[in-house]
Parts: sequence; structure tokens; C-alpha cells
Amino acid sequence: MSSPLAKKTQSDSLASALKNGGPVIWLSCLVMGLGNIVCGQLVKGILFFAIEAATFYFLLSPGGGLYWISMLPSLGWREQQKVWNEEKFIYEYVAGDQSQLILLYGIASLCIIAVFILVWQASVRSGYQAMCLKKSGSHVPGIVDDIKSLFDVNIHKLLMALPTVCLAIFTILPLIYMMSMAFTNYSKEGDHLVLFDWVGLSNFFAIFDSGSVIGKQFGSVLTWTLVWAFFATFLNFFLGTFMAIIINRPTIRLKGLWRGCLSMTIAVPQFVSLLVIRSMLQPNGIVNRMLMNASLIPADVPLPFLTNATWARILVIVVNLWVGIPYTIMQVTGVLQNIPAEQYESARIDGAGVVKQFRHITLPYMLFVLTPYLITQFTGNINNFNVIYLLTRGEPLSVGNSAGETDLLVTWLYKLSVDQQKYNLAAVIGIFTFIVLAVVSLITYRSTGSYKDEEGFR
Repeated sequence: MSSPLAKKTQSDSLASALKNGGPVIWLSCLVMGLGNIVCGQLVKGILFFAIEAATFYFLLSPGGGLYWISMLPSLGWREQQKVWNEEKFIYEYVAGDQSQLILLYGIASLCIIAVFILVWQASVRSGYQAMCLKKSGSHVPGIVDDIKSLFDVNIHKLLMALPTVCLAIFTILPLIYMMSMAFTNYSKEGDHLVLFDWVGLSNFFAIFDSGSVIGKQFGSVLTWTLVWAFFATFLNFFLGTFMAIIINRPTIRLKGLWRGCLSMTIAVPQFVSLLVIRSMLQPNGIVNRMLMNASLIPADVPLPFLTNATWARILVIVVNLWVGIPYTIMQVTGVLQNIPAEQYESARIDGAGVVKQFRHITLPYMLFVLTPYLITQFTGNINNFNVIYLLTRGEPLSVGNSAGETDLLVTWLYKLSVDQQKYNLAAVIGIFTFIVLAVVSLITYRSTGSYKDEEGFR
């Protein structure tokens, strides 16, 4: 037996409206809002019609949406021309096509059409619902009733409207635009910055070809990115946990003082700390100078903190520990203080030592609570632009390579796009990073106990 909710959902569907709506609803498929106007919802009907009129005006006007969509297959071909003006006796420049604008406006127009289809569907369903209410003799809500419902039963629609619009404009549209670049030759190479063409999957083949120069760099950068993310995440977690447990012990005095001292790095802007550390560790920086003055290293052989690949990689991991451990201490301290003291008391009565208490009580509880945080940290470390770029600039850089030995995928993407203007290859790396992070994060999170059984840990 179907539930009332299922019946309501079925009767409100677009298919039901088209099947049972009658001539007025069928006409409202062409004239949006007609069904609402016939049923007395004048303001709502006019709004739907205004949206339809504005959309068609945007699409059909000269230089409007349909023009940009029609230019998408070619991405433009007209170059800038220099034309002699007989009256002024000067050369005038006639603007040509700009593939970047064609791609952007074409995608934006397609997105507007997609939104319009959703609004059209809502218009037909709204008209059908109003007609059903009118036929049954029920009250047909007016615009005042609709506004009141936004602060009552439909408050979720009101609260989610602005975030949804911002998500579409500032996240989804740029993401689609960036992904589209990966299928073009938009690059400084070959002078394809103004006019460029679709090239299919050739950029993907170049990146994933282990025999090519760019393919070898991709494999090296990807490997180092995963190694970096692993150590940056789990060293921070375990060392921060160790420090938090020590400070949280009953025998430790002045707990607030120790936590405050260890959290001083949070008070200083991260980019300032990283730039100062970079300056200190230069071949002629203060650290090498002090070691030379103390005769601990030869005067002409400074320690290669930033010039040797192994030293530089160890350096960024260690500096990231110094930056990140205070955050972990704060997170873990809150978790530790919420573990029931009775569990530790029972464990001590049963003869369990500190190690067993940590392994069977503290660690399981912390992992249950903090696994989503660890996944977020792992994802954040893969995209940790600040520590790498501000500390080492991705260096040391081998001759002929576009990626340095400490570059992550995100810093390499930045160099390819901003410094070298190889936007097509940067887009491929961005797509790969997004897909890997999304898949790994979702699969890992859905496999955790904190997702499967939120109330299960006791």
C-alpha cells in the first residue's frame, strides 16, 4: 500500500502534469506561468513568464547566448586585422575572435539553459498543483502564502537559495570552464593564447605518457605529492596526539601554559613564518652563518637546506610539523577530555597499563571521532600550496623541467598556468587531482565507523 507522501510525489511529478494536466497545462509548457495565472496565482505566473521572456531575449538577441553556443565547436577563427582608414589616414585594428571568451560565454549560456529547464519544469508542476487544488475546492495559495511558507515549512529553500546560487556561479561554472580547457591547445606553445582549438584527449595522453618529458615529471610529482601528504598528515596526527596526551596527564601542572606555548605558531601568520624560515635557511642565511662561525661546518660549504632535493623534502615535512602540530593538539585535547574517565578507571582495576589503555580506549575513540578530520587533513595536504611554495618555491629545479623536486601537483599546476601559461596541461592536472581526491575521500569516509554508525561507539 503506497503512502500519502508517495502519492503526493507521484501526482506532483512532471510526467503526471503532462499526462493529466489538460490543455491549459500543455499550453503552459510553451507559455510559462499560464497554469498559475488561470488558477489565480497571478504574481507567480507573471514571474515564471518574466523568466521565460528574459531567457529567450538573452538567447536570441544579437551576440547573445545562442551566438556563443554556435561558436563553441570552432572556438573562433577570425584573427585581429589591420585595416587602412582612407579618411583618417591611419591603420585601425579590427578585433578578432577570442577563444577564451567564446569558451566562457558558451559554457555560461549552456548553464543558463540548464537552469531554465529546471525552472520550466517547476513552472509546469506548479501550475498543475494549483489546478488540482482548484478542482478539489481547496485553497489555492497566493504570493503572500508562498512568502509565509518560506519562513515555515519551506524555510530550507530560503536558507539554501543563496548558497546554491554562489556554488553554481563560483564553483560549478569555473570547474566546468577549467575542465573544458583540458581538451584544447590553450597554451603559450604554438601561440595559442588568443585563438585555440579543440584537441580531444591529446593533453591527457601527453601527461600520462611515461616516455615523454612531461609524463616523467607528472609521475615524479605525483609520487612525491602522495609521500608528502602521508607524512604531513600522520606525523602531525601522532606527534600532536602524543603531545596532547602528555599535557593532559593529571600529573602535569600548568597545562594552559604548555598549550599556549605550543600554540604560538598559530598566532603568527603562516606566510610570515615560512618566508622568515626560507630566509634563515638560505646558503648565506643566519643558520649557515652561525654554523660556520661556530666551525661546525666548513666556511665554503653551507648546508644544502634548499638546494638538495632530499634535504629540501625533509625540511618541508619538518617545518610542516612545526606549523601543524599545535592544531592537532587543540583537536585531540577536546577529544581526550570527552572520553569517559570511568573507562580508564575500569581498565586500571583490571590491571591494564598506560600502553594498553591507549591502544584499547584512547586510540579507538580518537580514530572514531577524528577520522573525518584526518581525511580532510590528507586532502588539504595534497593541496597544501603555502608550505611548499613559500618555503622552497618547489625547488631545487632540474634543467629542462617545469616541476621542481619539492613541487606538489597544486604548485606545479600554478607554475604551468601562471608562470608558463600552459593552461591546457594545468587543466589536465587539475582534473586528475580533483577526481583522485573526490574518489579517495568519499570511499575512505564511507568506510569509516564514524559514517556507518554515528551512535555506535560507546
